[in-house]
Amino acid sequence: MPPANALLPFCGSDHFSLGVEEELLMAAPMSLQPYNGTDAVLQRIAPEVGAVAGEVSDGVLELITPVCENASEAVEILGRLRAAAAPHVALLGVGVHPVARFADVRLRPGDRYEQIGETMRGIMRQTPHCGVHVHVGMSDGETAVRACNGMRAWIPLLQALGANSPYWYGRDSGLASSRSVICNSFPRAGIPRHFDDYGDFALTVEQMRALGECPDYSLLWWDVRPHPRLGTLEIRALDAQSSLDDLAGLIALAHCLAVHEATAALVRGASVEVLRELSFRACRDGLEARLLLGGTLRPARELACHAIEVASAYAADLGCWDELMGLHALLEAGNGAMRQRRHEAEGGLRLVLRRLADETLRGRTATSSVRSVIPRRDTPASGSRRVAADGAAA
Repeated sequence: MPPANALLPFCGSDHFSLGVEEELLMAAPMSLQPYNGTDAVLQRIAPEVGAVAGEVSDGVLELITPVCENASEAVEILGRLRAAAAPHVALLGVGVHPVARFADVRLRPGDRYEQIGETMRGIMRQTPHCGVHVHVGMSDGETAVRACNGMRAWIPLLQALGANSPYWYGRDSGLASSRSVICNSFPRAGIPRHFDDYGDFALTVEQMRALGECPDYSLLWWDVRPHPRLGTLEIRALDAQSSLDDLAGLIALAHCLAVHEATAALVRGASVEVLRELSFRACRDGLEARLLLGGTLRPARELACHAIEVASAYAADLGCWDELMGLHALLEAGNGAMRQRRHEAEGGLRLVLRRLADETLRGRTATSSVRSVIPRRDTPASGSRRVAADGAAA
């Protein structure tokens, strides 16, 4: 067997850079119903920075930042990309369109998309879904796998915080993130197992490729994965967000935790079976979920405060202190799923759609003025103390 980096070269980064991909649903400007015609819209958008692309399902735009230094820069660019698209189509920052009909999906042409459609069949045709993918630069494959192993324990919390798809097919799903449940119906999805090293990951990719329906690692739709071609760890657990404030905080938290897991002492965490169970509970209950902290089940908000404390050791060096502390506003006011349910109680699903469109356009919600009073702490990002998602320290 050739060396791992020969089998699957990892194009490493020299620092913990950041990149973000944001998927948004297109909607008809007046009715805010699902709107196909991605390719026609793409022809009319000319972004000054970053890129806008289509996705496998028609009616979805993917906004792509260049390599950024921090969450603030990434979100500022995403805001500009939203503004570039806004004159041509309404946009909804949401995991699943609240009133789209089941199986009302048109897949876009192309060899890759056609293969996905042929192998996935009805699973890919449930409803278009949108997420946020956070890329953190890693120096080499071993560091990426180390960070991937550690980030697995934080995935349920990120799902709980970022849940923003409670409605599907015109009714309440009973879930906080129906998008995550749809994604977990795919093959090669969910939280991956622990990898011994980069060679173990590369061998797994090769074994999957040899089976014939997964030609490369980009069809491993795990919630977190190394991305060798880009030289990053890719965190894929978040629903799309309407609020740029919420998005900035979530990106900052993911960025800091990835750096923490890449640099601190290794701790073997919970089994993949336990993590997947916690992931389901986070997708079902959102911020009302009970997740593991210190080996016991605790409220998700308590784990979130613990995660912010862990991340704060890196936030100053990564230039995202204010964005990270902004998550306290999300914890106080609720996440996107909770906001949608409040709007539905106030004015039904029509108001949900209007508020989603307005928030996505302006990038702000009523929570944007709430800010933490926690002072900045200039703690080096290379600190040796390692704190796990379950509260263990080494």
